[in-house]
Amino acid sequence: MTEKNNGEVVKLLGAWPSPFVIRARIALNIKSVEYEFIEETFGKRSELLLKSNPVNKQIPVLIHGDKCIPESMLIVQYIDEVWSSAGPPILPSLPFDRAIARFWPTYIDDKWFPTLKSIVLGLGTEATEEKLRKVREGLVLLEDAFNKISKGKDFFGGEQIGYIDIGFGSFLAWLKMVEVTEGVNLVDETTTPALAKWVPKFCAHDAVKDVLPPIEKLIGFSKILRSNVDLVINPK
Repeated sequence: MTEKNNGEVVKLLGAWPSPFVIRARIALNIKSVEYEFIEETFGKRSELLLKSNPVNKQIPVLIHGDKCIPESMLIVQYIDEVWSSAGPPILPSLPFDRAIARFWPTYIDDKWFPTLKSIVLGLGTEATEEKLRKVREGLVLLEDAFNKISKGKDFFGGEQIGYIDIGFGSFLAWLKMVEVTEGVNLVDETTTPALAKWVPKFCAHDAVKDVLPPIEKLIGFSKILRSNVDLVINPK
């Protein structure tokens, strides 16, 4: 990738399985930003992370020169604005479209992903089938959103990957892992035909294909998560 860093060093603190870190990596790739990826160890926090994100103490953190930006979708917005002339825009230009684009990743993070995560970790009192039903309901909502927002194009962002594509697409490896481990189809041509066409196009995109983790490797990591669930819920 070409260097478009405004003369400042760019670093990303993260971990390969994290869908939130994947968001930042996709955005950096879209803008062809050269950066150093600094891998954090599961269950530990480096001094650099504690210094860079002293409030939440979580990944990802983008370090751009002497500036530290936490929170995945804030990082995506920052990348889009700082490297506005490098690569296609990630957020729409019109205020209403930008507001709608920001809404869906918030829905995904607050309402949809926690259920998927509880399946992966084996948490909660609800039966897995009930959780899968809720995941499917969210996918139907995203199907409807895609049909309205994409305007018949390949991506939520139209002809190019946009803000919602990144916000949702970063979870596709985790979604596929649940499909494999639970023996179900969650995105299919019957209930979510538009998303079923979108998924392979998104995963094959040059900014994405080398960032999404292999499913078998992710399944192995999920077993580590289950055996260390307390660290996931109450990180030290």
